[in-house]
Amino acid sequence: MSTSTDLPERFYRWLSLEQGLSDNSLKAYDHDVRSWLGFLERQKIAVFQADVAELQHFLAELHDLGISARTQARFISGLRAFYRFLRQEKLCELDPSTEVDMPELSKPLPHYLEIQEVDALLEIVDRSRPDGIRDYAIFQLLYACGLRVSELVNLTCSQLYFDDGFIRVIGKGDKERLVPVADSAVLAIRQYLTSVRSDIPKAKGHNDTLFLNRRGKGLSRQWVFLSLKKHLALAGIRKNIGPHSLRHSFATHLIEGGADLRVVQELLGHASITTTEIYTHLDRSFIKEQLIQFHPWNR
Repeated sequence: MSTSTDLPERFYRWLSLEQGLSDNSLKAYDHDVRSWLGFLERQKIAVFQADVAELQHFLAELHDLGISARTQARFISGLRAFYRFLRQEKLCELDPSTEVDMPELSKPLPHYLEIQEVDALLEIVDRSRPDGIRDYAIFQLLYACGLRVSELVNLTCSQLYFDDGFIRVIGKGDKERLVPVADSAVLAIRQYLTSVRSDIPKAKGHNDTLFLNRRGKGLSRQWVFLSLKKHLALAGIRKNIGPHSLRHSFATHLIEGGADLRVVQELLGHASITTTEIYTHLDRSFIKEQLIQFHPWNR
């Protein structure tokens, strides 16, 4: 029988090979399971004997440490996956994770830019410089296609199908989706490809990487975050905005413009429509305007 010391590594391999989770999810679940096993070790309880009372004690400790309800819910999700793994491998029959409820989560409304703020951001980029041409193309693509920043930095030239007006995006869990690209973004990327990227010597393994730094390597998510922050400050925009906020802006403006929720779900690569529904709550003033305009009593 396996010991608790080798279970995290086996669980990690199981998640990676059989569940197709993203790197961030793998790291989070690995952390959560190791925390649970560490707790059980302090309590001198074997993982195969832990019951719901012990799990509730563990969750209570997380609460006392000030861990948010959202993170507690992630812990529970990770432990449910862990016990599925144990049962599948016939290592354990008890599963205390099924007997605890998820904490109530309020859905925070995401930060986003107004359309005129997106315009201000794009206008402030200095396109007389090679890095400005690249940054302009990056911001155009994030907003035009609603990409996650991880999808953007991993994008390759071979994923561009501009003759057909699409890009092929590799999302969470290696799921692929085709996303239409606005003409303005296509023009920005074509300019970057011909006048900037073509002059950069490519580092090993980055011949196909779309967005490169001066050393010919792919950009990091942190780099995109810092670049966006710099340009937002130059544009005088003081909101708490990051690269993901351009994805929120993309979705919000589509919904405001009357786009079907299922279409927005497909464009964003959301597995569930409930994730996309948050964007229907963003602009109450728009909803009020629609009511006033179309309700028969207001005509």
